[in-house]
Amino acid sequence: MLSELRRLMLSGGAPPGAQIAPGEIADAFGVSPIPVREALQTLVGEGLVVHRPHAGYRVCELSLAELREIYFVRGVLEQAALARAVELIRSEDLELARAQHQELLTAARFDDRTAFHATSRMFHRTLTAPCDMPRLMHMFEATWNLTDPFQVMRAVTADTRRRLNDDHAALLDAFAARDVDAVAQVARLHHGRLESAIVETAESLSVRHEE
Repeated sequence: MLSELRRLMLSGGAPPGAQIAPGEIADAFGVSPIPVREALQTLVGEGLVVHRPHAGYRVCELSLAELREIYFVRGVLEQAALARAVELIRSEDLELARAQHQELLTAARFDDRTAFHATSRMFHRTLTAPCDMPRLMHMFEATWNLTDPFQVMRAVTADTRRRLNDDHAALLDAFAARDVDAVAQVARLHHGRLESAIVETAESLSVRHEE
């Protein structure tokens, strides 16, 4: 139940601000409301869901400023993981990342925004996981989960996707050369581009508008 609800939110199936009715979910899955509420409480702890008395559960909403802040934190965590991973990555991990990069190029070519969004996360996970720092990876994945419901990569322009893929190619080259400084430089550029993408897509994102 927990994994299904989390997947629904991370895929954009339940967008930020969406009301969550435990009874309806329980009926849909043929279970009692108890495991549904337990799963929702776990998601509250993860920051994906909010619960208010007399208002029930909703998928967490963020303001544009809050979303940009989380992207910044995510970038700091990823850059730390990449700096370590470039020294430890195995050839098979690098080959997997290259294959995922080809999938990203194909998704961009055919304007498959859903595939681009999903594969981008897999690509970044493949390059960061070899850091062999499970607590760092847990924090990195947790912050990525907070940004995923907004589906930013599905909203960016074709030109932005092309530039992001150029960054991915540069990251692969830096990893292949085991060049720590080059990895850090490309990662900073890439995350700056991601933060700009949030501003670029602000009109279409389900962000909370401040009064």
